[in-house]
Amino acid sequence: MIAKRARRLGASSFIALLSLSSLGLSSCRRSSARVSAGQSPSSDSSAAPALVPVVGAPASFAELVARADPAVVFVKARQERQDYPGRRVLGEALGSAFVYDASGLILTNNHVVAGSKDIQVVLESRLLKATVVGRDPPTDVAVLRVEATGLKTLPLGDSDRVRVGDWVIAIGNPFGLTHTVSAGILSAKDRTNDDLRQNNAGLDESGYYDFLQTDASINPGNSGGPLLDTSGRVVGINTAIRDRANGIGFAIPINMVRAILPRLIKDGKVRRSALGVSAAPVLPEDISRLGLKGPHGALLTEVQPGGAGERAGLAPDDVLLSFDGQPLEGPQQLRWLASLAGVGATSKVHIVRGGRELDVQVVLGELAPVLDTP
Repeated sequence: MIAKRARRLGASSFIALLSLSSLGLSSCRRSSARVSAGQSPSSDSSAAPALVPVVGAPASFAELVARADPAVVFVKARQERQDYPGRRVLGEALGSAFVYDASGLILTNNHVVAGSKDIQVVLESRLLKATVVGRDPPTDVAVLRVEATGLKTLPLGDSDRVRVGDWVIAIGNPFGLTHTVSAGILSAKDRTNDDLRQNNAGLDESGYYDFLQTDASINPGNSGGPLLDTSGRVVGINTAIRDRANGIGFAIPINMVRAILPRLIKDGKVRRSALGVSAAPVLPEDISRLGLKGPHGALLTEVQPGGAGERAGLAPDDVLLSFDGQPLEGPQQLRWLASLAGVGATSKVHIVRGGRELDVQVVLGELAPVLDTP
């Protein structure tokens, strides 16, 4: 659960959420950038090729920041937490956020506002009361609303189009230092809980992880702030850092946020569907053993008795290659797509079983909601 995660991931943890709290809570697809190479003008054919300078590298981000900064929010959330058994204590979590809709809608991390009794935001020198529109602990996303006019907004970008090696800019409030700007590159994509929890079992299995990794400097207090591309569009929400590491921060891809936003605004939560299976990546030894063409898809390791998968006839060692027509690269993608397809919806899965490919129709069940009681 997200709140439990926030408690577990303190300053001594390997992974830390980015919100900054007076309670001592330290909560703050894969493509590679290519550089063209040309032959050295030297007559020596054995000389190493010269790298061509990157075209379009910005001399400054000042104009972009000047446009974006008025939409960045400083969040102060009065929270109640469990200290010792039977004792509750109050504190203030400090984090970041940004306005994405002029009607007063704001995006931030769930762990910044979970358990809050009172939420205030500072926006262009205005102190405003904020209310929670919706929260989703498994993705660590929350939507707030303020009653105000004339709000500047940040447009939402496309996190699938941003490439590893592209410039990105983070704006937030690290350690309470308001409107701090840092820049770097997108270091990697598709970081999962397995990637993040090396040497640490602190992240919840119930969460959905597809993080962007960046070396733009982010610190406790940056939680909920925007990660921008060079056109000033939000490509991610800054969420986590790796303790004792330099230049390793993680952001929720904005396309993941887009997928759940309508549900959060309409219902205040995300009701998720379930396939009723457990899956693992396809390993090299599975390819010959199961008659596969390559290392793609999701290998079923367990089928829940009485669940949607069992009712449809799915079995362990089935390999799911696509879900509702969308090719699957691995189990994390399967889990995400199945969770949003809709309770009671009929989905088509394309599978390999015993070297044969076939389609299976599955009527999805409901996934038990994740609670995040502080």
